[in-house]
Amino acid sequence: MTRPRSVPGTPPPGKKGRVRSASAALWEASPLTYVALIITIVLSIFPIVWSFIVASRENSAVTDIPPPLTPGPNFFDNASRVLANTDANFVYGLINSAIVSSCVTLSVVFFSTLAGFAFAKLKFKGKNALLLIIILTMMIPTQVNIIPLYLLMVKFDWTNTLQAVIVPFLVKGFGVFMIRQYAESAISDELIEAARVDGASTWRTYWSVVLPALRPAAAVLGLLTFMETWNDFLWPYVVLNGDTPTVQVSLNILATGYYKTDYVQVFTGTALAIVPLLLVFIAFGRQIIGGIMEGSVKA
Repeated sequence: MTRPRSVPGTPPPGKKGRVRSASAALWEASPLTYVALIITIVLSIFPIVWSFIVASRENSAVTDIPPPLTPGPNFFDNASRVLANTDANFVYGLINSAIVSSCVTLSVVFFSTLAGFAFAKLKFKGKNALLLIIILTMMIPTQVNIIPLYLLMVKFDWTNTLQAVIVPFLVKGFGVFMIRQYAESAISDELIEAARVDGASTWRTYWSVVLPALRPAAAVLGLLTFMETWNDFLWPYVVLNGDTPTVQVSLNILATGYYKTDYVQVFTGTALAIVPLLLVFIAFGRQIIGGIMEGSVKA
């Protein structure tokens, strides 16, 4: 009986099981990995939990040693004081932040998916040069643009108005680049050609074929944009005042008392400002995890 020939570059039959088991052992999580993950989770969640704990107690809890680790009974009383604070206009700040974050997020997702599709799958002159310019805009710090951007807002008479914190951020280079990179692998050229053969226009192809395929990446971009806009403090602080605040400006007013800082109000306002972000993450969490898993499978 003749032995079966082995294909060059493949392990002998007897070694296949050992190679497979060694590969599986390489990707098994060790106990040290679980310890590192648990520490990371605790360090990430602790500031949020601590905000809610202090928000439910009195000011003395901030300096107590050892610090309290359980919620107190005063959360709703503290929350009502924050919401009734006329100097901070916290309710108005929450509404303004919701409007600004929603408008900026929808605009960034729309224009990023549209431009990302164009850069990834369409052919036109100057495509690489335009993409390079978009990438270069990502390298300019926000602080560099504050003075000229503020002068522009003054020229338009937009200071102390919401359009001053919405219009300058309707398009972001990071979103265009991110969607372009995702569209390169997520959308095949054959799919685009099939849509054109069926008589679909470029807009129809984008809306009916490309946009559904980009949904996982769009969900990730939407969450990142919403969180970034919601948490933005520097630009709203420069261009807005206490009459038309965002939630971060309202928190700053709470933290700068005339005589002493009421830390319970600051922590309570912080806890209330975190709740919308948690709701958005819960709403889009499945899409984000699905997008990450789909990207790992494609890779």
